[in-house]
Amino acid sequence: MTWTLTEANPKNYPRKFLVLLDAVRQYNDNIDNDIPLLWKAFQFAQNAHMGQFRRSGEPYFEHVYNTALILTDLSMDTITLCAALLHDVVEDTAISEEIIAEEFSPTIAFLVKGVTKIGGIKFNSEQEQQAENFRKMLLGVAEDIRVLIIKFADRLHNMRTLGSLPLVKQRRIAIETRDVYAPLAHRLGMYRLKMEMEDLALKYLEPRIFNFLEKKISAKREELEAYINNFTGLIDKKLRENGIEAVIFGRLKHFYSIYNKMKKQNKPFEEIYDVLAIRVIVNTVAECYGSLGYIHQLFKPIPERFRDFIANAKSNGYQSVHSTVIGPGGKLIEIQIRTHEMHKKAEVGIAAHWKYKESKDNDDSLDKHIQWLRDLVDMLKSDSANESDFMETLKIDLFKDEIFVFTPKGDLISLPKGSTALDFAFAVHTEIGLRCIGAKVNAKIVPLNTELSSGDQIEIITSANHSPSYNWLKYVRTNKARSRIRKWLQRNEFEQSVKLGEEILEKGLRRLKKADKIKEVRERYHEMGYQTLDLFHQALGKGDLTLRDVVNTLLDESEKPGDSEYTVAKILRPFTRTTQGVTIQGLDNVMVQFAKCCNPIPGDDIVGFITRGRGITVHRSNCKNIPKIESEQDRLIDVTWDLKGGRTFIARLNIICEDRKNMMYDIMAVIREMNTNMLSVNFDVEGKLARGQVAIMVENVRHAGRIIAKIKKIPGILSVERM
Repeated sequence: MTWTLTEANPKNYPRKFLVLLDAVRQYNDNIDNDIPLLWKAFQFAQNAHMGQFRRSGEPYFEHVYNTALILTDLSMDTITLCAALLHDVVEDTAISEEIIAEEFSPTIAFLVKGVTKIGGIKFNSEQEQQAENFRKMLLGVAEDIRVLIIKFADRLHNMRTLGSLPLVKQRRIAIETRDVYAPLAHRLGMYRLKMEMEDLALKYLEPRIFNFLEKKISAKREELEAYINNFTGLIDKKLRENGIEAVIFGRLKHFYSIYNKMKKQNKPFEEIYDVLAIRVIVNTVAECYGSLGYIHQLFKPIPERFRDFIANAKSNGYQSVHSTVIGPGGKLIEIQIRTHEMHKKAEVGIAAHWKYKESKDNDDSLDKHIQWLRDLVDMLKSDSANESDFMETLKIDLFKDEIFVFTPKGDLISLPKGSTALDFAFAVHTEIGLRCIGAKVNAKIVPLNTELSSGDQIEIITSANHSPSYNWLKYVRTNKARSRIRKWLQRNEFEQSVKLGEEILEKGLRRLKKADKIKEVRERYHEMGYQTLDLFHQALGKGDLTLRDVVNTLLDESEKPGDSEYTVAKILRPFTRTTQGVTIQGLDNVMVQFAKCCNPIPGDDIVGFITRGRGITVHRSNCKNIPKIESEQDRLIDVTWDLKGGRTFIARLNIICEDRKNMMYDIMAVIREMNTNMLSVNFDVEGKLARGQVAIMVENVRHAGRIIAKIKKIPGILSVERM
């Protein structure tokens, strides 16, 4: 660097720095200790961007300076303000991250690096690319949420000055802001930033709508302000008469909110009545509820529009009591009542946690409010979900409505709307989720995929021997549940594959009369390209690597057996075990499942197939999918039925019948009469006919045959066949 920095001295401070300092003093009385660091960052950024100009013609330093000023509105700490002043230095000048760390601190350098990384992400409508961009951004901010807060301020100033950019770029940035940054700000409780970003996005994406609303509201501004003053005056008088000191103010709802109401209700602006919002700020929680009662004495409330977010705080920490009342002239007015502390958090959200702080301290409430982000990042680090799954999860988390449900002890848990009993189980504790077998909702036993409603009381039923299945992923809505289930399945698949690979190697080499080579092969796994022995065994178990590959690579030519000796059936023939009603050759501790494509039951001819990562899948020998896998003979294995203990199996029946009254009742009556459980029923009507599928639990082929024969005798049944 060819420039020097001057020592902190009030005589040297330019007006801009004094304005910044003044803004910080509004919320931080201890700023005097931080002035040297802030002054250094101010000069450093000013000199680094010397000679750089924005497209509008203003010096580039104006942007980073205004980004820092926006952060003072959020009461951010000095470290964050310094990082904001420096956030474009690494990207736009020759100064490196290492220099920032040396001149300031590793924390400031980390924040600058994080903002720089996010700045390099470009969002578009391609789902795969969009998912990857979200992944990068969320992974980048998870370690310190201040990275995202700086980026919000950076984006807000860019939106305020967007007019100087070409129209195509204006539109791209506005879409990003509306679809990415505003929802994230909302999710973190930063409503002030969220509302301004949404309004500015509307200005550039729907300029005619924005200008229309601006003119309409401008024309009615005096009338609306007079109405608000009269309305708030009535409330203020009532509260003072009852000993409550309150700060009361009103505002028009922001343009984007009004525009959404017009779209949702399909009404013109003149017919949108609830465009006013009143805030009542009091000293205590008791006064919140007291004020609510006095306001309801003045104005008639609309019961279905009442929300108590004090007792049932939103997951981002937002607390208020909301009530919509019918004001003078029949106008609908939304009133939000909260304490001063709640109001601060409602305005700036997660940023409130850094007020007066020099660094990110341990803060339980902070951790709680960004736990959803940590859960999502946890999923990103360990999950192999495809792009559509990830985007769906993110969409749920960013745009969710909430429900509030209770544990048996009365503890409150917030979940996204649409969450199931299984989501609740994982919200209580991961181990409870992994071991749950059912649930009681309001004392009634229900399936795990039962959707919950606000006010439900849920009790989870667990079993130490139970574990997740892939079907569970269809039942859950929260990223925490989805992440924990996937992680367990992946770990379990890995362990199953390792066990299966160990057995294939050991028993295979014994079968080939090469038992003396087992130790040698296991010591030479790296020659097959694997970093660990477990990964080597896993590849064998999954079928990515065959015993033939191992022998061909690691044994001398004279030691190699003939090709016919390599099939799994031959390798494992001398060893058998019984599990889940079938006898399997040679495999201990390996997961067994029955194929859903053909649902084999005792009495069917069956064959086993070593499924990649999921143990043995048992098919019917005549299953339509067998020809597709016969090309992989190395993974076919002999299995036979060996029934003990009265197990039952799923049989699926295809039924064609007349569409007549009570047909479903008659079918279910036969199934009940045969003392059989019915799992599901699904019928579609085509003209005068109904076609459908019924899933039942049966003991064997004969049992299924008796049920089919009984159903065929029902009047109007045209055909019944097992799938």
